[in-house]
Amino acid sequence: MQQAPANPVAGQTHLPQIVVNAPKKKPKPNPNPNPPQPIAPQIDATTAAQKVLDDAMTKMDQARDNNLLTKIGASSSTISRETIEKLPQADNAPIDKVILQLPGVSYDSAVANPNFHVRNEYANVQIRINGVVVPEGVSGLGPFLDTSFIGSMSLLTGALPAEYGLRTAGVLDITSRSFATSGGEVSLYGGSRQTITPSFDYGGSVGSTEYFVTARGNWNDLGIENPTPGLNAIHDRTDQGKFFGYSSTMLDESTRFSLISGASYSKFQIPNNPGQIPLGDFGPLSYDSSTLNENEYDTYDFTIAALQKKGTDGDAQLAFYSRYAKVYFVPDIFGDLVFNDVASDVIRESTLTGTQFDASYIVNDRHTLRAGVSASGEQTNVTNVSTVLPNPGGGGVPPGSLPFAVTDQTSLLGWNIGTYIQDEWRIANQLTLNVGVRFDQLIQFVDANQFSPRFALVYKPFDGTSIHAGYARYFTPPYQAQATQSNIALFNNTTNQPSVSLTDPVKPERAHYFDVGVDQTVLPGLDMGLDAYYKMARDMIDDGQFGAAVVLTQFNWERRYSEGGEFKLKYNNGNFNAYANFSYNIMKAIGPESNQYVLDAATYAYLLTHYHYTDDMQRMTGSAGASYRWYDTLITASLIYGSGLRAGDLPNFVPNSLHTTPYAVVNAGIAQDFRWSPDYKPLTVRFDVVNLFDQIYELRNGTGIGVFAPQYGARRSYYVGISQKL
Repeated sequence: MQQAPANPVAGQTHLPQIVVNAPKKKPKPNPNPNPPQPIAPQIDATTAAQKVLDDAMTKMDQARDNNLLTKIGASSSTISRETIEKLPQADNAPIDKVILQLPGVSYDSAVANPNFHVRNEYANVQIRINGVVVPEGVSGLGPFLDTSFIGSMSLLTGALPAEYGLRTAGVLDITSRSFATSGGEVSLYGGSRQTITPSFDYGGSVGSTEYFVTARGNWNDLGIENPTPGLNAIHDRTDQGKFFGYSSTMLDESTRFSLISGASYSKFQIPNNPGQIPLGDFGPLSYDSSTLNENEYDTYDFTIAALQKKGTDGDAQLAFYSRYAKVYFVPDIFGDLVFNDVASDVIRESTLTGTQFDASYIVNDRHTLRAGVSASGEQTNVTNVSTVLPNPGGGGVPPGSLPFAVTDQTSLLGWNIGTYIQDEWRIANQLTLNVGVRFDQLIQFVDANQFSPRFALVYKPFDGTSIHAGYARYFTPPYQAQATQSNIALFNNTTNQPSVSLTDPVKPERAHYFDVGVDQTVLPGLDMGLDAYYKMARDMIDDGQFGAAVVLTQFNWERRYSEGGEFKLKYNNGNFNAYANFSYNIMKAIGPESNQYVLDAATYAYLLTHYHYTDDMQRMTGSAGASYRWYDTLITASLIYGSGLRAGDLPNFVPNSLHTTPYAVVNAGIAQDFRWSPDYKPLTVRFDVVNLFDQIYELRNGTGIGVFAPQYGARRSYYVGISQKL
């Protein structure tokens, strides 16, 4: 018997294993025996650190602008750095001329200080830099800030949230430029009327600190508006210098310390109006008024230190600031006596120090509380040395009388204290209610205070649609240096004795403000806005130049109302940008009730019982602009329109019943970038024309209330500039 095979397949036949080897190929010679190895992308350590710092600074800016402070309910319009650079003249345009491109802003002469009005108000505009109040000056000529430091600038009007007090016609909310990566520009610009304006700006970062500095000089022969329609003014030279510096340090990831400083010094010749007739009380009966030599010297400097803290449930910022300002008007004593019977040497000096604290707390996803307090003390010294002639009993100057000096001097330490609290209540995803109240205490020529409620409702029914409505109670203190009372008794029986012997102190203005508006994105890149407002005020503050000295004096109207509307349109499409603004306003007042001595007796008597158009009212105001970039070439144009500021009907003795002639002024410019090498930043050459069609337009004709002399806008001017990016 046979045994079974141990292998279950033992019955199968096994074939030998065959292995086939492919023939070996002879290797080809390597043309590059040492090929380059791939290199992993690397980021420069300095660039990475700059990006981290820039991101941290941006987050702090967003926390300040969105969490700490709020713009809910206000009508807001913004000019970005890109927009400024696309305007004719770009950074070389004075900041007050840039502001004219915002809705509701009308043009006035430099004597108005500032030479623009927001919704036809007097100089009731607050300036903030990085959220901190910058105190106003003391009636100087021209702006004390330079355009080149602006990163962005928003104009807030209407029913403002409770954190905005004091100056409430508008808030210029400026964010300064900042540089994580080093860069800047050096420029030389000049042209018509002997204009030369060199400038320099540079910014960068060192460690955890960003910094930016800018300086500009400006010399020209059109310091302020020409009193004649001629091409060139007589005796109108100005020398100006401005400086701005900013540094910001991240102390840790949620704490930032910022230091801001600025300075401005200006000298102005006061332009002459030839052909004036002497009064005949002093000097020769024939005298050439084009040879007068009046001058003004303006000084302004400020410093701000701010500590900002960002948290997960709230934010806070504490700031301290100081400001020194001085205006010194130097008369032509002999000439002013010939034409005015008085020559006033005026010094207004002010030192102001203050603090501002703002905080926010996120209660939950529906409520954000905000609160703050501010306080400032201002020491003013006002000296008026008037050279006058005797005028016994008002019967005329005795023949052969000699002039003599009278000194009127006032010093005062005044205080402004304010506090507020408000709640941002997100009722629904599309509906937000902001409710607040502020309290202000004034200790000045009068002591006064007020609780001021604020309400604002914002409804966003659709993407791209925002509807706002609000109410604000306002308390506006006078400018201390401009509200200074005169000791008119010193001038009894002189040629400077007023015909109205009342000097009641200037009081704070108290107002009710109502505002409603809508902002709409019509199409991608096309935005429009409409806004309507009504304001009624008691003790309305106004100002004017009452006399040859180019300084302003404030006074009150017993009652006033203002009503108007604004329209704005903005379009962006690639390299093409355009905008247009139009506003309509009526403002009337009655009853002068402080510093009444600045008015003559007949005008005072009329205004006590008659409503009149206020001096800064312009019924219709407009602005527009467009720019197009074609490769390295920028073509730009802008326009301002005014229906005319007020003028008096002298034959019928109706103050401010007329207006000057309407005007539309077009500016244009072209700029070309030259890139000599990819390794270097571009050099830019620009050519600008101001008042392209050489329109002769009169801003003031010298007959309005508080208007001493005619003032004409600048005639056609040509400018050329060259600048190198650094």
